[in-house]
Amino acid sequence: MTDSLPPCPATAAPAGGSAEDESLLKFHGPPPYEGYVRASALTSLQHPLTADPHEMGFLVTTQVMELWFALIAHEWRAARDALSKDDLERAMDALRRSRRAHQALNASWRPLAALTPAQFNGFREAFGQASGFQSAGYRHLEFLLGDRSRSLAQPHRGHPPVYAALEDALTQPSLYDEVLRYLHRCGMPVPEPVLERDVTQAYQADARVVEVWRRVYAGPQHDPLVALGEVLTDLAELVLRWRSDHLLATRRAMGGKTGSAGTPGVVWLERRAARPVFPELWTARGHV
Repeated sequence: MTDSLPPCPATAAPAGGSAEDESLLKFHGPPPYEGYVRASALTSLQHPLTADPHEMGFLVTTQVMELWFALIAHEWRAARDALSKDDLERAMDALRRSRRAHQALNASWRPLAALTPAQFNGFREAFGQASGFQSAGYRHLEFLLGDRSRSLAQPHRGHPPVYAALEDALTQPSLYDEVLRYLHRCGMPVPEPVLERDVTQAYQADARVVEVWRRVYAGPQHDPLVALGEVLTDLAELVLRWRSDHLLATRRAMGGKTGSAGTPGVVWLERRAARPVFPELWTARGHV
């Protein structure tokens, strides 16, 4: 007769929670985690309008993107404000944090990137006139990058708090404006018309700023200004990749159809994907 073996300690059923575990669960009212994270509030915001199994993933992914937009905008504002005070170390910390956040934002496309046209059509009509073009969170990012005009804030006039926040962002210098002002205070020949430009308008590339970045990159590679240029280039690349992934996911799900709310769909996304981000940083590389 074969002797029976005692259960493996790693797989034996636990006799019950430890005293330490129980002490962590003794509190009055909702757990402190709930009070801090508001998980029940977050998970109550998903209200699919169809029974299609793909809509929940679309809705959650879109909401997650909005949270990443908010965090990235927070970090870019922190970096901009630090640069205005000549605090490069604090600015670099914020830019590096935003780089990690943007990498996570870009990864958010994965749940949506493989939707077939039939799967997307299963719930597309349910969101009616809603369009990603209407995202105020993403508009804040574009304004911080210097891609701005007052007309871009107009779709939000019917939502006064959001519209006021966008108007406020429109009148403040962009992240790149403060970068160039900082370079000027570091002795770089950033031209006065660039420093004094109307910040409510979209930034336009300037050959003289290309020369500024050429000088930065032609100098010692351990110079903090080179590190600043590189983290900005990282962010520009992440933005371009996000736009490209958005374009590809849309093209895969709906081809060349008209977008929601009457937008041109893929055609509009192609135009947005082609817009430069920190353009002189890229041009200067060919002159070093």
